[in-house]
Amino acid sequence: MQTEKKTIKHKRHKPFFRGLVFLLFVVSIFSIGVIYFLDMVPLVYFIGIVLLFLLVDFFMVYCILGRGWKKRFFGTIFSILFMIVQVIVDVYVLQTMDFLHKINNNGNYNTENYSVLVLQDSSYHKLKDLKEEILGVATLGDDVGLVEAKKHLSKKIEVNYKEEEDLSSLYQLLLEKRVAALLVEDAEKSILEEEFSEFKGKVEVLYTFSIDIEIKDDLVKSVDITNAPFNIFISGIDSYGKITSVSRSDVNMVVSVNPVTHKVLFTSIPRDYYVALHGMNSSYKDKLTHAGMHGIDTSVKTVEDLLGIDINYYAKVNFTSLVSLVDELGGIDVELDKPFRAYYDEDGKITNYSFKKGTNHLDGKKALAFVRERKSLPLGDRTRVKHQQMVMEGILHKVLSKSIITKYADILNVLEGKFVTNFGTQNISKLVKKQVKDNPDWEINSYVLTGEDGKEYTYSYKRLKSYVMLPKEDSVIEAKNLIQNLFQEVPSE
Repeated sequence: MQTEKKTIKHKRHKPFFRGLVFLLFVVSIFSIGVIYFLDMVPLVYFIGIVLLFLLVDFFMVYCILGRGWKKRFFGTIFSILFMIVQVIVDVYVLQTMDFLHKINNNGNYNTENYSVLVLQDSSYHKLKDLKEEILGVATLGDDVGLVEAKKHLSKKIEVNYKEEEDLSSLYQLLLEKRVAALLVEDAEKSILEEEFSEFKGKVEVLYTFSIDIEIKDDLVKSVDITNAPFNIFISGIDSYGKITSVSRSDVNMVVSVNPVTHKVLFTSIPRDYYVALHGMNSSYKDKLTHAGMHGIDTSVKTVEDLLGIDINYYAKVNFTSLVSLVDELGGIDVELDKPFRAYYDEDGKITNYSFKKGTNHLDGKKALAFVRERKSLPLGDRTRVKHQQMVMEGILHKVLSKSIITKYADILNVLEGKFVTNFGTQNISKLVKKQVKDNPDWEINSYVLTGEDGKEYTYSYKRLKSYVMLPKEDSVIEAKNLIQNLFQEVPSE
């Protein structure tokens, strides 16, 4: 009688246990599918994961559907815990897939941010006050953005335009009241603020708007990144907010990678390097930083022209990107030979930072101050680009460390929308697979192009000489040779 009762009780529990087994297999199949479609796990490891899942699942089935309450209890508890772990892993993996998908779809356009500027003592207080007045505009390079900006304004108000090929002349038109206002892109406004100390105190913003311009050339020069060397151009723009915004490029760095010899070379070019801007039909050269005003494509092609190389991919970051990433990494460490002070301007508030000789631990804001400071440094921008390389190395060492696993999801969250690249998800997958499989020690080297201080007319300032760094020919040749040598290296026996 007692045996019959136990049998009846066991049969009553069978639907629950069978349901649990079914759910276990569903969750496991889903997890295997997610890992497969992520495409970041080497095949040999993926096969091992599948075999592990099958082994665990069948063992749990044996326990859950077997006889004896202790065995079923153990199988039930362990299978539930196993499913919870799988769900957590699936969330991480799906988050990664979503992040990689957005990378492929957020960098195919440039955002141009325009402002209508008037003199502070003018009688124009609203956009409608400028009806039928003359607005000054600068015609620098490709005017696609300006054409679209004019279309936008035409829907708001009817105005006329006076064009100038030089920003200093454009500003002079406003001062002499030969135009009622200026229509300028934010990067142009930043140049005017830099060149004319009184600019901020004389003008005010009447109206702002943004337009998106499609990048027709994706700039990709594909290679097998696991077996062939490649170059990535890193552009650090001097702005916060939307990463697709065009702006001056204060960080211009070529990262050359040889995946066979596991060597990386950082080649930095000072922002004020005096170069010919690609695609600008002019006898005037300009500062490299101004190439960023015309979009990431102009910066990439200008650097290709300078160094005589192919840039296979690019990545663009801004101030927000750096601060967020360094903070999520828990800070980075840099080594200094000499102490210095940096003055960080945040929303008009100056913060004073001290950097000591030896090891310095930097959080996000301190890292930003570290890479931006140049005025207090004896060698100015020459030292600043070295500091930029030091921060890049610090970030790279943290990203390649095993401790990054615990911060993985948070890092993806802070990076979302804060950088753009055309590197592609497939290439990211290939690199991750190679790193996981081989786990190599990477050798990192760096080089900074040098030049002489000078004053020259530029493409952006044709009538006013500006500070530039005149390239040293032997320095440019050395940079070309270092990149070429890295590309030609083969593994040592």
